[in-house]
Amino acid sequence: MIVITGATGALNGATVEHLLKRIPADQIGVSVRDVTKAQHLAALLDSFEGAEQVLLVSSNDPSADGVSLHRVGIETAVAAGARRILYTSHQHTGLDSPFFPARHHAATEALLADSGVAWTSLRNGFYAHSLDWLLGPWRETGVIATPADGPVSWTERADEAEAAAVILAGQPPFDGPVTLTASDAVTFGEIAGIASELTGRDIRRVVVDDEKWVAEQAAHGTPEPMARFLLGFYQAARAGRFAGVDPLLGDLLGRQPRTVRDLLAERLAP
Repeated sequence: MIVITGATGALNGATVEHLLKRIPADQIGVSVRDVTKAQHLAALLDSFEGAEQVLLVSSNDPSADGVSLHRVGIETAVAAGARRILYTSHQHTGLDSPFFPARHHAATEALLADSGVAWTSLRNGFYAHSLDWLLGPWRETGVIATPADGPVSWTERADEAEAAAVILAGQPPFDGPVTLTASDAVTFGEIAGIASELTGRDIRRVVVDDEKWVAEQAAHGTPEPMARFLLGFYQAARAGRFAGVDPLLGDLLGRQPRTVRDLLAERLAP
């Protein structure tokens, strides 16, 4: 039995759908916070009991104590007799990272290492759909105005979900951390160039001072703590923490992962 947590979410929900194409439905169980959102998966609903593998989705709530939530999931899986725990982590975890979630991921990976069962950490590249809001209103203004950044291996969430299903259903298992990223890493300056090519317009990249950017975000209604949370992404990016790429994702998919150009072309399509 493979149990997927967060099975109504965009990431693990897609993983369940991909798993259904690979293994019998009675070998899949799902764990959800809101059962009413999972009626189409009703035949799969199950507890951790009998799980050989558990895919634990990481918390995406910046205000939550993610490590404590993850600890509960890990301890529950261990108590239920799971032989392997898989966890949706993030590229370049680190307790010293300016990007706050990377610290939670690092602490959770330490819990997994101490759990006494086999574990796999899916270190996903930064999800490309985040560009929808990180780039700002560039289509209206012709300008991408943000703090200084660095290369980021922007990766399609749907590709990550499919790769997770391949790993869960495949043999032999992957042990410890595995990095799943797009095939290249690009800066916002390079994204501006791609956007210019796709639109036929001159899309400019403007670097904004960190504190000025935080103040501008607050002036537009973003709470300052959230603005500083987002600033951590830029600080980590320009430190090179999201620049690494790995061919494993493409190998698992049997094709090249989707690119930033693909994402922008899709968004610009009529």
